[in-house]
Amino acid sequence: MWILLAIASAGATDIYKRENANGTVTFTNSPVDQGFELWIVDDHPPLPRDKVNESNYPKIDKWDALILDAAKRYDVPATLIKAVCLAESGMNPNAQSRAGAQGLMQLMPATADSLNVTDPWDPKQSINGGAHYLSKMIKRFGRDYRIVLAAYNAGPGNVSKYGGIPPFEETQVYVERVLDYRDMFMTERPIMRPAIVPPYP
Repeated sequence: MWILLAIASAGATDIYKRENANGTVTFTNSPVDQGFELWIVDDHPPLPRDKVNESNYPKIDKWDALILDAAKRYDVPATLIKAVCLAESGMNPNAQSRAGAQGLMQLMPATADSLNVTDPWDPKQSINGGAHYLSKMIKRFGRDYRIVLAAYNAGPGNVSKYGGIPPFEETQVYVERVLDYRDMFMTERPIMRPAIVPPYP
């Protein structure tokens, strides 16, 4: 199988993948149509709220039914789960980071194993795993979601070490962006259970 590369820059960026009808696979950091799927998620801050739309995130509302189910099961606000999902993977179940985090909620393999997630690429398992982990952080740190999100991003050990949000710029930006997303899902873009649940993925 031939692999075609279309990388516009040598800098770190998200990589998209498309399987072509002739059996070749194309990788690019600048997809020109909807046929590309996010393959590698770069470690960069989530986009600001004004960039959150169907053009940048075509699957932004696809997983709402799964998110609502996980919220009820683990007693975690659906708005928080969806905000983390959006920040972590851009709502793409095939996302994989260079560090090895996988799926919608970007679970590391060891974390996925500890949460009994056998297939991190499966949207339902990933969302349930991420919600379960958030519930563990809530039980450990309380419902100060700034601290909970810092633990999700930087690890609970770092939160305990620094007595709060660690002094990492990435984590500080992450926390603020995710809370902004959560506010958006509470007001401008409420999470709705679709009348007909779409097939997954």
